[in-house]
Amino acid sequence: MTPDRMTEFLLRYADGPLVLAQRLSEWVGKGPVLEEDIALANVGLDLLGQARMWLEYAGEVEGRGRDEDALAFHRDVHAFRNPLLAEQPNGHYGDTIARQFFFDRWHQLALAALARSRDERIAAIAAKAAKEVAYHVERSTDWVIRLGDGTEFSRARMQASIDDLWAYTGELFLPDDVDDEAARSGLGPDLAALAAPWREGVAAVLAEATLTSPTDDWAQRGGRQGRHSEHLGHLLAEMQFLPRAYPDARW
Repeated sequence: MTPDRMTEFLLRYADGPLVLAQRLSEWVGKGPVLEEDIALANVGLDLLGQARMWLEYAGEVEGRGRDEDALAFHRDVHAFRNPLLAEQPNGHYGDTIARQFFFDRWHQLALAALARSRDERIAAIAAKAAKEVAYHVERSTDWVIRLGDGTEFSRARMQASIDDLWAYTGELFLPDDVDDEAARSGLGPDLAALAAPWREGVAAVLAEATLTSPTDDWAQRGGRQGRHSEHLGHLLAEMQFLPRAYPDARW
């Protein structure tokens, strides 16, 4: 791959965790219980650390002098390559859990494939991240089951969250020419091939949670190509304010 296309490829695995980490940080001090407040912060910190590794590598490949901070805080909305799922608002706690559950299940499959990349740096980053994501999957799965198989009220809200966010999951498995080139060259996964195991795993958890798996195949798309919902602009305005307002500051 050319440096530009390789950078594009790496940003797709950096920006999802970065944006989702920012979303989870919005729960700090507002979690439903203290333990969950801390747990969400820890998951966000894991994702932020993973994003830094991908962004650092992307900056090196790009060769334009941008480090991970420059890529995180000085790109505009349309330069971000996260899936639309990651930027969706937190909503109530069931919405946050459904978003995390869908993302975690995809993330685990993608990292397992990336850990077999012929690029040693990609494989090493993915292998390290996969250890943390295994916990994320366990945690979000447990919460889906607890809320789905809980009270009538919690089940109804959890089902609504699953249904509302389902349309943002299909994008995770829709490759374009960058993804196809990465797959052919042995750098990245065949995204379409991850759809079946993801759906099977998700369906099994939803069944245990006494929830119904959506069947609609229509998918929102465009985030991984830089076409985002209005939510990302508001998120970045908060995330990037200090570095842009005080670009020479040193902490």
